[in-house]
Amino acid sequence: MDETTLRRLLGAVRRGDTSLDDAVKRLKGAPYERLGDVATLDTHRALRVGLPEVILAEAKTAAQVAAIARKLARKGPLLVTRLVPERAGPARRAVKGSVYDPVSRTLRRGRMDVPARGPVAVCCAGTSDIPVCEEAAVTLDVMGIEVVRVYDVGVAGLHRVLARREDLDRARAVIVAAGMEGALPSVVGGLVGRPVIGVPTSVGYGASLGGLAPLFTMLNSCAPNVTVVNIDNGFGAAVVAGLVARE
Repeated sequence: MDETTLRRLLGAVRRGDTSLDDAVKRLKGAPYERLGDVATLDTHRALRVGLPEVILAEAKTAAQVAAIARKLARKGPLLVTRLVPERAGPARRAVKGSVYDPVSRTLRRGRMDVPARGPVAVCCAGTSDIPVCEEAAVTLDVMGIEVVRVYDVGVAGLHRVLARREDLDRARAVIVAAGMEGALPSVVGGLVGRPVIGVPTSVGYGASLGGLAPLFTMLNSCAPNVTVVNIDNGFGAAVVAGLVARE
């Protein structure tokens, strides 16, 4: 349940369109619901933090993901992250109308109906960073946020990001994913007066150390509007950017 749904329910009770007993019945699952010994579902997370509980499929069995997805999909929009193609089938069958995307490794259904003041730009330095960006883009879309994609604009050709200046300027927040040396967030941070969320990716040769090199670069950015999430964490970047876009 999210705030919009709760307000509608309480309004219906006030108008007499819904009985008190019916409202209590709808709220009985709050604030959590157990799914056997597999999971304890946080059914009020959207009400508290602005996004329903999201399923991290990593390290879960296909059957566990399907069972949790089936239950959460009854409560509102559904998002499953880090779901590899070979384990996606059971969850897709469990949630009618769900859509699986192998690039972002996400399964989703539905979209939140909340007001937002502007789009979020999702940028990446190179095409190899697109999977992380698409995880962010799908998350933002489920949150009800418009997404502007600005892909393959890395520092090896600065004219490319400069050509997209207008798209960056109209964004409420900018997510920037980069591997290798991870310099792009600092460049974008120097161009726009918006929060810039750097996402180091594990793309790069040996000395990139699986994303540690770009992580250190972003943490040491001289652009004061740059902050950083963990390596390959497109989902986390999207949640923060989406909340900024709603302010």
